[in-house]
Amino acid sequence: MSADWLPRTLRVRLTAWHVAVMVVVLAMYAAVVLLLVTRNASRALDARLFSDFRWAAGMAEHGPDGSLSWFDGDPWSEESPWLQVWTPGGTLIYRTAVARRLPVPESEELLDNADGRIVSVASEPAPFRILGRRTVIGAEPVVVQVGRSEALMRQEVGELALVLLLGLPLSVAAAGFGGYYLARGALAPISTMTERARAITASRLGERLPIENPDDELGRLATVFNETLGRLDSSFTQMRRFTANVSHELRTPLTAIRSVGEVALREPRDASSYRAVVESMLEEADRLSGLVDRLLTVSRADSGDRARAGDAIDLAELADNVTAHLGVLAEEKEQALAVVRDGRPTCRGDRIVLRQALINLVDNAIKYTPAGGEIEVRVSASNGSAVLEVMDTGPGVPEQHAPYLFDRLYRVAGSVEAGIDGELNGGGGAGLGLAIARWAVEANRGRLSYEREGRGTTFRITLPGGGHDAAA
Repeated sequence: MSADWLPRTLRVRLTAWHVAVMVVVLAMYAAVVLLLVTRNASRALDARLFSDFRWAAGMAEHGPDGSLSWFDGDPWSEESPWLQVWTPGGTLIYRTAVARRLPVPESEELLDNADGRIVSVASEPAPFRILGRRTVIGAEPVVVQVGRSEALMRQEVGELALVLLLGLPLSVAAAGFGGYYLARGALAPISTMTERARAITASRLGERLPIENPDDELGRLATVFNETLGRLDSSFTQMRRFTANVSHELRTPLTAIRSVGEVALREPRDASSYRAVVESMLEEADRLSGLVDRLLTVSRADSGDRARAGDAIDLAELADNVTAHLGVLAEEKEQALAVVRDGRPTCRGDRIVLRQALINLVDNAIKYTPAGGEIEVRVSASNGSAVLEVMDTGPGVPEQHAPYLFDRLYRVAGSVEAGIDGELNGGGGAGLGLAIARWAVEANRGRLSYEREGRGTTFRITLPGGGHDAAA
């Protein structure tokens, strides 16, 4: 079924719902008012009948011949009583002028049930109510009937119903117009934000939505949207920087391969010279291959390819393995590389991925620690967590660069304070080592943090503990 007839704008939908609710509420209100007024009018009519009976029983006049009579009043007046008096045997002994003008044939049939109840009798133009009751007037037992028509009551109720019926459309129309302008005013900030958001493009992510009241719902929505824009702006900036750095890193080995090849082809060479050229080209190809592998690893992180928890990992054994693997590099720089164990905590995760993270951190420490420095891998447990710390005595990271330490391809070239002339982020000089290390730690549900202590550097890996320490 097509729904094209439904209103499309939010303000029209809000107005439609507002009008619909008002119709229901006003209709229920009118129904309740009519019900209450009708009930009260009916009770008032019954009360007047009882009042008429008391008047008839107490205001009878005795004639010289012993007959009974009452004050009739104007037979056309609404206040003139409708009264009939009967003997117990069913003989009519008196009726007022109103009773003669408005005869009720069924009144005689009601004498047998004259027990003080009010009975409604069908009549024109409206039902007629009769109260019949036995009593004694002047020592004579009689049956007194008083009555009143429901015409006046129904007329009053009908007039009220007409007023409510005519007032309902006017009230709904007023509520509709008021609701529409109220909705338009309340949603005006959304229109402003829509126009501003439409003007924001990839090249204008620095713009933000206007916020009139940051404490209301629309203000909080705009605040969240602005925060999202800020994250997008940061992501686009990082992407542009990443793309530029990747282009540079890929161009460098390709340029070197091309240059070596062109130089080798300029003049004839012997076999050993060609062999040296090929070896140089292969070194650059290996460098290029390693860079591509690291970029693929970063791509896995971006795609959410997380490692799944596996077997228990002995962190002390993992630290021994990594330091043995990289010990030759430390020996070349006459550095002291040691593992300090405070227990043998375990964790659960992907051993290969976690080993790569630790290799990157230790390799980074060896690379930027001066010759003769010290590097320490500390293994411990803290508050149910397993902790791996890589500490060195190097120059540390300049404070202004610390927030970007784990950004991919972020480099601090020629930093005098750091005492380095290469890339701070490791990864074979491509600025990917620490970014990969952070992904590897987070893939194992851990956290990688950095601290600078004096002239040294500490990278701390915190992992969920495996539940017990391995036997020492």
